[in-house]
Formats: sequence, C-alpha cells, structure tokens
Amino acid sequence: MSLCHCGGLLVEEPNSSLAVSTRYLSFFKNIVFNKIFLKSTKQNFDQIQPTLTVLPPSKEEDKQSSATLVCLATGGFPSNWNLGWKVGGTSTSSGVSTSLEVLGTDGRYSWSSTLSLSADQWRKAGSVSCEASLSGQSPVTQTLDPDHCSE
Repeated sequence: MSLCHCGGLLVEEPNSSLAVSTRYLSFFKNIVFNKIFLKSTKQNFDQIQPTLTVLPPSKEEDKQSSATLVCLATGGFPSNWNLGWKVGGTSTSSGVSTSLEVLGTDGRYSWSSTLSLSADQWRKAGSVSCEASLSGQSPVTQTLDPDHCSE
C-alpha cells in the first residue's frame, strides 16, 4: 500500500487495481446515495406541518365569565405558518393574539395563539378550532367541543 492525496486528504492506496476500483466505486456510491438522501431530506424539510394542541379555558375563568383558549403549534417549518381560529365554523380575528415564532434547537418553529371569548360565547360555540395554514399546504386543524370539555 502507498499513500496519496485525494481531495486534500491523505489516504492509503491499495496496490491492486481491483481494490482501487472497488474502493472508488464504493466512494462514489456513497456520494450519490448521500446526495439523493440529503436532497430528499431537504425537500421533506422544506415544509413540515406543526403539531397543534388546543388548551380549553380554566374552571376559574368560567367563574369570571370569560374563556381564554390557547393553541400551541410546535415543530413546524418554515417559520411563516399562520395560526387562526374558527368559532362555530366561522373564522374570527376578534380577541385573538398570536406570538412571534420561536426557533427550536432542532431547526423547527413553535408558535402560540390565544382566543378570548366570553364564557357564554364559549358554551354556545358548538366548536372552537385552531388552524395552522401555509400557502400550498393542507391546513392543520385541532378542534375543541365545549360540551365535551370537563367542567
């Protein structure tokens, strides 16, 4: 075996041309595999749907005639997913406050949004949904039914 420079690296070069051919074939197979794998991974990473969790109002709020719902969106990519609310199937922007995105150590984003309703609106809503949307993607929706939330 002898030593040679390959792409700035010092590598051992076997004496047999078959061993050299096998080594380079294996090397190029790995490059091609990694390019295909990384390309597919990148494509999948271009748009990742966040996971939504909707938290119902607290019992204490109900006593005060108010109801604040919280929508947590975690693990989405890219950062421009939009969070919105529907009350009884109708979009609403009244009483909505949405946070800026937070970048996680995994390169994905998280957001939160709150919806403030009167306790009466909450009880009569039928359903309340949080929806994450991004152009070109199917929206992600999480729905709460006031009748099925514990009192």
